[in-house]
Amino acid sequence: MNAKKYGFTTRQIHADGHNKPLHAHSMPIFQTSTFLFDSPEQGAALFKGEQEGYIYTRLSNPTTQALERTLADLEGADDAAAFASGLAATDGLLMPFLTGGDHIISGDTLYGPVLNIFGTMWAKWGIKTTFINTTDLAQLKNAIRPETKFFYFESPANPTNRITDIAAVCKICHERGVKVVIDGTYATPYNQQPLSLGCDFVVHSATKYLNGHGDIVAGCVMGSKEGIAAVREYRSATGAIISPFDSYLFLRGLKTLSMRMERHNRNAQAIAEFLHDHPDVKSVAYPGLPSDPGHEIAKKQMTGYSGMIAFELKGGFEAAKELLKNTKVIILAVSLGTLDSLIQHPASMTHCKVSKELREKQGLTDSLIRLSVGCEDIDDLITDLEQAIARSKAAVGA
Repeated sequence: MNAKKYGFTTRQIHADGHNKPLHAHSMPIFQTSTFLFDSPEQGAALFKGEQEGYIYTRLSNPTTQALERTLADLEGADDAAAFASGLAATDGLLMPFLTGGDHIISGDTLYGPVLNIFGTMWAKWGIKTTFINTTDLAQLKNAIRPETKFFYFESPANPTNRITDIAAVCKICHERGVKVVIDGTYATPYNQQPLSLGCDFVVHSATKYLNGHGDIVAGCVMGSKEGIAAVREYRSATGAIISPFDSYLFLRGLKTLSMRMERHNRNAQAIAEFLHDHPDVKSVAYPGLPSDPGHEIAKKQMTGYSGMIAFELKGGFEAAKELLKNTKVIILAVSLGTLDSLIQHPASMTHCKVSKELREKQGLTDSLIRLSVGCEDIDDLITDLEQAIARSKAAVGA
């Protein structure tokens, strides 16, 4: 659909198209591994790329294709590719363009397993990574080498909510021939449009906000036609495509993205303000707070600040553990972006494989708590945090 003619919510509902198979209102699940050919000649033409159509679900599927049309539309991209997980999407985006001896620059604050891929797994294959603080543009300039192919970062970053000036880093990278990839999982295309700010690709763990219901694992990549064609070829070769059933659930969840994000944004802002003013809270990281270091940049490049909050209690690590034990509405679980609120401890959970040295460099302390604010009634969430903080304080005496 035309982004200039239609608004975001209209597009998220209609971008999968009105001409669905058999005049179906909702896109059907094409739960099939293979597709029939009309003739040997047609089968050969499909394999050669001389004719459009479907061969095998590892290559493409009508349900997945409808999902990809919607993803590309909402992100303002030419095309999109959907994957079986967010990590598969990250690997499937970068590996088609990299070889031994190449170099990438990465933000030092990322989802933990991505840091592990860059810092450990790919290093075995001769792909080198330099980790930098992406808020420091001088570090980025100094890190670029002749063999640098990509700059990969998150904004807001997981789990510290660090904000990077997207337009500024894109300008620096493009002047030196470096492609820019942003993980937009925290923000979603509803709150931020990175391609319009200069990024070459956007990757998401769609398990989170894009699907929003905590019932699938998925990922996606959006970018140019040429770029996504290479990504799709790699995906076909490695078998990392999303399943038809997950595509259906993903597409269904995507149709309510804007409505859900409005509630996530509103609830998180209220909770961030509550925590900021609480006498037992040491620090709060949320870009919607005027006191946040990234607030002014976030205000420039985001339309909403999403539902993720990082905070510390004055009682430190022990107080954090006690708080996690005592929430009643908020669920102790990893992942994020679901309708229900989730709370976890990054240093011992999602980022446990990140070295303590790098965690400290990121500002990811042992006492940091990550809260994914859901869509519950805000009074219930604040009451739950109040009682959990009080119980934590009583247990550790701080």
